[in-house]
Amino acid sequence: MKIFCIGRNYADHAKELNNPVPTEPLIFMKPPTALVVNNKPFYYPDFTQDLHYEGEIVLRVCKNGRSVQPEFAHRYYDAVAFGIDFTARDVQERLKQKGQPWEIAKAFDHSAPIGPWVPLEELPNPKDIHFQLKKNGQVVQDGHTRDLIFSFETLIVYISRYFTLQKSDLIFTGTPAGVGPVQIGDVLEGFIEGRPMLTCAIK
Repeated sequence: MKIFCIGRNYADHAKELNNPVPTEPLIFMKPPTALVVNNKPFYYPDFTQDLHYEGEIVLRVCKNGRSVQPEFAHRYYDAVAFGIDFTARDVQERLKQKGQPWEIAKAFDHSAPIGPWVPLEELPNPKDIHFQLKKNGQVVQDGHTRDLIFSFETLIVYISRYFTLQKSDLIFTGTPAGVGPVQIGDVLEGFIEGRPMLTCAIK
């Protein structure tokens, strides 16, 4: 299983971090050891002082494919979940300033909590999924996938140019504006179409 992640896929998020809006998908990856499932707690790592949440819609790849053509891209995913891309922001900024890769800021163990899968047919509009992240009961991120810079299908096409997609691969599709820090004791909750999908307690 591979975990693909897309950076800066909402214009308002790119702007809030003073990053340029990309002209093609920005891809990074996480290893399977990044996953946290079944609402297990997240333990604040000791190598960062500025850990940020990034709530996202995650796609589940449902068939193998290489160099997928645009007209067939919709056939390569069958469900979505709510996920969090935890980011050690201070580590990331330090590495970016040196022009170095920043996987250790994004792909560390347990950096990707994810909730249960929702089949596409259960969504009112798979082309415009509404999702939210709450921190300690307050909405901090409120996104619609209609605002994606690069659509689900565009991501399938782009990723499959470079990597063979395999059944059960995951694609974190990007985070909207509202990212911010967490502290020990915080509780994050993810929602899809108003349904609670993920609870992540910071320990």
